[in-house]
Amino acid sequence: MRFGPVQMLSIAFDGNHFKGELLPELERLKAEGVVRIVDMLFVRKDSFGAVATLTATDLDWEEATQYGAYIGALIGYGAGGEEGADSGAMAGAAEFADGHLFNAEDAWKLTNAVPDGASIAIVLLEHRWAVPLIEAIQRADGVELSNEWGQPADLVEIGLPRTSGISDDAPLI
Repeated sequence: MRFGPVQMLSIAFDGNHFKGELLPELERLKAEGVVRIVDMLFVRKDSFGAVATLTATDLDWEEATQYGAYIGALIGYGAGGEEGADSGAMAGAAEFADGHLFNAEDAWKLTNAVPDGASIAIVLLEHRWAVPLIEAIQRADGVELSNEWGQPADLVEIGLPRTSGISDDAPLI
């Protein structure tokens, strides 16, 4: 099974007044095969502090355990080479066996961080559109050297005056 790049997206909402636009758009993107929810944790607090939580995933049990094994193997390899990859794969499969990476402790921490009258969501989105591109790069014996997501704040930061004492004439790289 091939997995696309995963993005962790955190979204905060002031209040609990949704216009019904987010879920239909997410469903459209999922139906078109653009993204898939690996895991999602949503916490809503009303103005009195009453909490509602929601979790979701698009992975079935087999996909979840394969995904967990894949992630665990990568982390394990980084920590202990091939032997670490084997034990990491087993640990990762077990971690994802319930279909979720976010657990009760994560829900508790998020609940305590959300103020009354607000909502927050943490979503692991797999970018399915990228899988064919990644496969084409591999077939061409290409090697990914960098993979960065540009954000509007990055562009703002580029324009900010430097206070590091480095001359404005100094090259950035």
